[in-house]
Amino acid sequence: MSVPVETIQRLVEGMNEQVVSWRRYLHERPELSFEEEKTAQFVFDTLKGFEGLELSRPTRTSVMARLMGPRPGKVLAVRADMDALPIQEENSFEFVSQNPGVMHACGHDGHTAMLLGTAKILTQLRDHIRGEVRFLFQHAEELSPGGAQEMVDAGVLDGVDAVIGQHLWAPIQVGTIAIKAGPFMAAPDTFDITILGRGGHAAHPNQTVDSIAIAAQVITNLQHIVSRYNDPIEPLVVSVTRVAAGTAYNVIPGSAHMAGTVRTFDEKLRQTVPELMERIVRGITEAHGADYEFKYEFGYRPVINDETVTNLVRESLLEVFGDDVVQTAVPVMGGEDFSAYQQHTPGTFFFVGAGNEEKGIVYPHHHPKFTVDEDALQIGVTAFVHTVFKILG
Repeated sequence: MSVPVETIQRLVEGMNEQVVSWRRYLHERPELSFEEEKTAQFVFDTLKGFEGLELSRPTRTSVMARLMGPRPGKVLAVRADMDALPIQEENSFEFVSQNPGVMHACGHDGHTAMLLGTAKILTQLRDHIRGEVRFLFQHAEELSPGGAQEMVDAGVLDGVDAVIGQHLWAPIQVGTIAIKAGPFMAAPDTFDITILGRGGHAAHPNQTVDSIAIAAQVITNLQHIVSRYNDPIEPLVVSVTRVAAGTAYNVIPGSAHMAGTVRTFDEKLRQTVPELMERIVRGITEAHGADYEFKYEFGYRPVINDETVTNLVRESLLEVFGDDVVQTAVPVMGGEDFSAYQQHTPGTFFFVGAGNEEKGIVYPHHHPKFTVDEDALQIGVTAFVHTVFKILG
C-alpha cells in the first residue's frame, strides 16, 4: 500500500519545528568523536518515546533503532553522524555551543535531527512499511579510524540490503539536492615527514645540513606527483598542511617536520602515491646529506555510490522535488567514513544544499562561523522518508 505524497508532506511539515528544535539543542551541546556519550543518550531517550522501535547500542556512543513493518521485505539502513569538531565557535545566535573549543561545524547536529524526524514519521506510517528500516546514529565520523567501521563490525548491517545517507552541504544553495552514481567523495589519507639534518649557527650555514631548506625542496617536488607523475584526468590532491621547524632567529634547526593529506579515488593510484612520495623525499635528503622519517596512514576508503541504489534514490527525489531541485553532483575531494558501509552493502550518499548567501550562510564546513540554513532540514527529512518507501517498494 503506497503512502500519498500529501500525507508524507503533512507529517514532515508537522515535524519541522521539532526537528529544528532538536538540531539547536544538539548544536548547543557538541561532543567530540568517540566522546558522544550525552548525545547518544539524548538520541536513545528521544527514540524511546516513539512507538514500535527496537533500540540497541552497537557501541558505547552510538545508537541503532529498528522498525519492522507488518509485511516481509527488504532491509534498508539509514545513517546519520553525531560528532562535532575541536573548533571554538564564533557565531552569535542564541544556540551557540556551550562547550568551549567544541563546535558542530559540519552539520552533524542537523543530520541527527533529520534522522530523528524521519524515524518519528516512519513509526507513524509503520503499517505501510514492507520490510525493515534500521536507523543508524553513528559516532566519530570526523576522526579516523571512524565510527562507521566500528558499527559495521558490531553487526549493524547484517542482513541489510541497502544503506543510504545524506550530508547537509553548505557549498550548494538550500533548495537543491546533488547526487550521482560512482565516485562521490575521496579517500582522505595522511602523511608525516621529518627531515633530519644537522643544526648550527645561522651565520655559518656551511657547517650545517639545513633541514628547512631541504624541507622546502621536498614540499615543492611533492607537487610533481600531481602535475607530472599522475594522469591529469585522474583526480589527485597532495597538500602539505603543516610545517614546523626552528626556535630562534639565529639557529638553523636540526630537523623540520611537515604533514598533510592525500586525496584519491582510484585504489591503484592510492597505493602508488606513498611510494612516489618516499622516493622524492629519499632522493632529496640523500642529495644534501640528510636523513628522513616517513609515515603514511591510509584513512577512509572513497565513497563510491552503487548505481542501482543511486538510481532508486534519484527516482524518488525526482518524483518528490522535480529536476529543478535534483542535480547531478560533482565529486568532491573531501572524505567520509560512510564508505565503510558501502564496503559491506550497496549504498549511496547525497548532498542536501544548506547554504544561503541572502542569509549570510556562506562559511565553509569546519569554519568557526559555519552554520546551515534550517530550511534544509525539512528537505532532508522529506528525502529520507520518500526514499525509504521507494527502496522498500
